[in-house]
Amino acid sequence: MLIGVAAAMLVDAWLLYRLFDTPAFPAENPWPPGIAAAEAIQAGDKGGRRAKVLAAGLLTGAVGAAFSLPMSAFGVALIGGIGAMAAFGVGLLISSYADPLLGIDLNAMYLPHGVMIGAGVVALFQVARVVLAGRRTSGRAVPAAEASGRRSLGRSLGIGGGAYLVIALLLTLGTGIATHMSPGMLIGFIAFATAAAFVHELLVGIAAMHAGWFPAFAVALITLLVGLLVGFPPEALVVLAGFTAATGPAFADMGYDLKTGHLLRSPGRAPAFDLEGRRQQLIAAMVGFGVAIVVVLVSYQMFFDSGKTAPIDAAYVAAIKAGPSAQTARDLAIWAIPGALAQLLGGPRRQLGILLATGLLITTPMAGWMVAAGLVCRLLAPRVLGARVKEDLEVFAGGAIAGDALYSFGSGALDAVRK
Repeated sequence: MLIGVAAAMLVDAWLLYRLFDTPAFPAENPWPPGIAAAEAIQAGDKGGRRAKVLAAGLLTGAVGAAFSLPMSAFGVALIGGIGAMAAFGVGLLISSYADPLLGIDLNAMYLPHGVMIGAGVVALFQVARVVLAGRRTSGRAVPAAEASGRRSLGRSLGIGGGAYLVIALLLTLGTGIATHMSPGMLIGFIAFATAAAFVHELLVGIAAMHAGWFPAFAVALITLLVGLLVGFPPEALVVLAGFTAATGPAFADMGYDLKTGHLLRSPGRAPAFDLEGRRQQLIAAMVGFGVAIVVVLVSYQMFFDSGKTAPIDAAYVAAIKAGPSAQTARDLAIWAIPGALAQLLGGPRRQLGILLATGLLITTPMAGWMVAAGLVCRLLAPRVLGARVKEDLEVFAGGAIAGDALYSFGSGALDAVRK
C-alpha cells in the first residue's frame, strides 16, 4: 500500500505540472492559497504599504483562529471566483445546519455524495469537450498558445491515465487481492481503480483551483461507495480506498505552488522563464515527496501502535463492513440530478456543482459564515473605499490565510510538546 500510494502521489504532482496553464486548469484561475503565498512573498520583499496590509491580515487571521474561526475560509472568499465561492458557502451552511435546525442527516441520505457524483460526471464531459476541441483545431483560426494548451491537455491526461493503470495493476498483483477475484472481476477492478483515481484527482483539482479547499477523502469515500455497489470484495475495497485517497491532495497542492511561482515570475518575463521555473518547482516538490515517503515508512507503526489513525479511516471501515445497499444506490442516483444541473448551470468556468458538493462534504462550523463575510467585504469594500482596494484585499487575504495557518500550526505543535 505504501508503494502504491507513494507512486500515485508522485504521478499526481507530475500530472498537475503538465496540466497547469492548460484550458482545464488555467494559470489565471484563483488557486487561492497560491495567491496568498505570492502576496505574502511580494509584500515581504517590497515592504511599504503592501507589508502593512499583509501584517494586518496576519494579525486578523491569527486572532480569528485563536477564537476557533476558520479564517482561511474568509481569506479564500476574498480571492476566489464570486460564483464559485457563493456555491461553496451555500454548501457549507447547508452542511452545518441541516441537522441542528431541520433534523436532516445529509450524510445518512448520501446527499453530498450524490451531488458530487452528478456534478463530477458533468465536469468530466466538460473536460472531455475541451480535449476533443484541441484535436479539432487543425486548419482553424485558433491562437497558437490555446491550440498547444489543448493538445498538451489531451496528451497529459492520456499519459496520466496510463500511469494510473500500471499502478492499479501492480497494486492488484502486489497485495494479493487478485486471488480473491474471478478473472472478469479482476479486469473490472483494475479498470475501475484506474478510472476512480483519475476522476478523483480531477474533481479535487477543480475544487482546489476555485475554492482553495478540497474534499479529497470524502471523494475517495464516494469511489468506495460505488465500488461497494459494484460488488468488489472487501480486500479489494481496502486497496481502492487507499489508492484513490492518495490521488488528489498532491495534485491540488502542486497547483497552489505553481500558481505562486507563476505570479512571482510572470510580470514582464518571457514565457520560457516561467516554464523553467515550473520545472525547478517540480524538482523541489519531488525531493520533498521523497522525504515524506521515508518519514511515513519509519514512523507509521508508532502512530498505529498508539491507536492514532486518520478519522476518515473509520468511515472507510464502516462503509466496507456495511456492504452494498440498494437504498444507497437510489440515494446516490437521486441526488446526482441536482448536482449535474448545478454544474451545467455554472459551466466549466464557475464549477458551481463541484463547489456546492465540496461545501456539502465539508463539515466545518462557521466556515460558511466566514465565506459569506468575505464575499460581503469583497463586494462592499470597492464601493466604500474605492477601486484601488481590490489589490489590498488580495494582500490582506493572503495575510489572513497565512495567519490562520501559522496559529493552527503553532498551537498544534505546542499541544504535541505538552503531551
